[in-house]
Amino acid sequence: MISVIIPAYNHASSVNRCLDSLFQQTGVEMEIIVVNDGSTDSTRAVLERYADRVTVIQQKNLGAAAARNRGAQLARGHFIIFVDADATFEPHALSLLKQALEEDPKAGYAYSDFRFGFKRFRTGPFDANRLKKMNFIHISALIRHELFPGFDESIKRFQDWDVWLTLLERGISGVYVEGTLMHVTIERAGISSWLPKGSYRSPWKFLPGLRHRVQAYEQARNVIVRKHNL
Repeated sequence: MISVIIPAYNHASSVNRCLDSLFQQTGVEMEIIVVNDGSTDSTRAVLERYADRVTVIQQKNLGAAAARNRGAQLARGHFIIFVDADATFEPHALSLLKQALEEDPKAGYAYSDFRFGFKRFRTGPFDANRLKKMNFIHISALIRHELFPGFDESIKRFQDWDVWLTLLERGISGVYVEGTLMHVTIERAGISSWLPKGSYRSPWKFLPGLRHRVQAYEQARNVIVRKHNL
C-alpha cells in the first residue's frame, strides 16, 4: 500500500484539486493522510467534505517538515509519498513510481519529471555527483517507508534535498521514471517565486529586485552544504 501524506497550510483553494487527482490514481492501493498545519482559512471545512476517504490530522502551525513527519509516523503503507497541497498527478503516476521500485529493489525511492507553473523540470537519471551540487529531485518521490530518515525540522528550506543527501550517505539512491507525472499549480502572484537559474549568477544576482531573494537562497543552500560537507 502507498501512504500519501499532504501537509496543508491555508490551501483551501487548491487542496480539493490535489485530492481529486489522487482519487483518480489507477492500479494502486493507497491511504491519504492530510495534516492541517494550523490553517487560518477554510482548509478545515474543505477537508471535512472528504472525511470518508481521507484521514485528517489537525495540529497547530509547526511548519511543513513537522507536518510531514507526523503524517509519516501514522502512515501504514510500505511506500510513502509527500505531496504538496497545490500539486496534481497524472492518473498513472503512483503506479509507475511503484512499478519502478518493484523492478529495482536496490533503489530507495522513485522520482519523475514535473511541471512547476509554466516551467517543466526534466530531472533525468540518478546521478550522485549531480545531487551533491544541486537538488534536482522533487519532494514528491515515492519512498520505501522503512528507509525514510525523517525531515530535519530545523531546516527551513531545501528539506527535500537534505533527505536525498541523507539517504545517499547511507548508500541509498533513487530511480528515475521518465515523463511529467506531477504538476504544481501556483497563483499568478506566486509565479515569480521561481527564478531562472541564471538569476543566481553574476551580474544578475546583484540587481536590487533580486539581491534579497538570491541571498536568502544562498544562505539556505549553505546550511545544507555545511551539514553534508559538500
